[in-house]
Amino acid sequence: MADAVAVTVLTGFLGSGKTTLLAHLLRDPELADAAVLINEFGEAAIDHLLVESVDETTVVLASGCVCCSVLGDLANALRGLAEKRENGRVPPFRRLVIETTGLADPAPILHTLMNDPLVAGQYRLDGIAATVDGALGLRTLAAHPEAEKQAALAERIVITKVDIADPADTAALEDRLARLNPAARIFRATHGNIDARDILDAGLFDADLTPHPERWLGADAVRRAPVHDARISTFVLEARGPLDFVAFQSWLEDLLDAHGANVLRVKGVIDVLGVDRPVAVHGVQHIFHPPAVLQSWSEMEKKSRIVFITRGIHELAVRSAFDAHMPGHLCA
Repeated sequence: MADAVAVTVLTGFLGSGKTTLLAHLLRDPELADAAVLINEFGEAAIDHLLVESVDETTVVLASGCVCCSVLGDLANALRGLAEKRENGRVPPFRRLVIETTGLADPAPILHTLMNDPLVAGQYRLDGIAATVDGALGLRTLAAHPEAEKQAALAERIVITKVDIADPADTAALEDRLARLNPAARIFRATHGNIDARDILDAGLFDADLTPHPERWLGADAVRRAPVHDARISTFVLEARGPLDFVAFQSWLEDLLDAHGANVLRVKGVIDVLGVDRPVAVHGVQHIFHPPAVLQSWSEMEKKSRIVFITRGIHELAVRSAFDAHMPGHLCA
């Protein structure tokens, strides 16, 4: 964990300004010690930033950032980039930005980061940032489930093209996104103009590996504005008293067996029986990251909190199954 590279996944629907945002970010000093994985060099408009070519897939930019195009498998690209860092072929980097294609589901990328043993040992997920077109976003979210899922899974949402969008449309879009994903921080940007620090350190740990479980969960925001959308729901379960981790795992396994593809994302900080520190759990669909034992409860109240983002699964069904496995713990 101490040497793992923090990964930000940059996603967004076709034409939402994702590449423009990335081109701006590549000039930000906050990413001078970063690497970027993109699909094609030309798409990111970085030709004028090139300093030298390392090989057919990798270049070093004037900012000091390392940029690689992904030819084929993401896991191989991640392993190859780490190998180049180890043998000195590219400068050291401690952050990575992965730009997805416009139609991409972020889940397979998260699965690779969590589940590939060679990748998971060298990289850690920091967060997902999604771009949404300020002018067309409402129609895009309504018409394309991929765009809705990208925004629902994100820790950071950037509304783009606000300079050409009707202010009323932008306000309505921001309200829609806040209801779809109440835990996300939402920013507005013109021509990709946003500070890198606004989208970095969005995960459980910051760059110094200090845990920020309350910020990562966003449970307070979800509790204030639970979403029960026609397609996607966001809600939080809270439980008092130490939980038997075997029973907890059994509940999750049953839930995933029944609804795996529709349990889009789970984040939890758990009070585990026999463990005096909080345990963080994180899953995307049917893949779960190994639990992380945090340093202390610090300012957090000692109780379990689990934030769900689901598709077509009602909160009552999840709560009922939880209570069947661990009766008497669930908060009202």
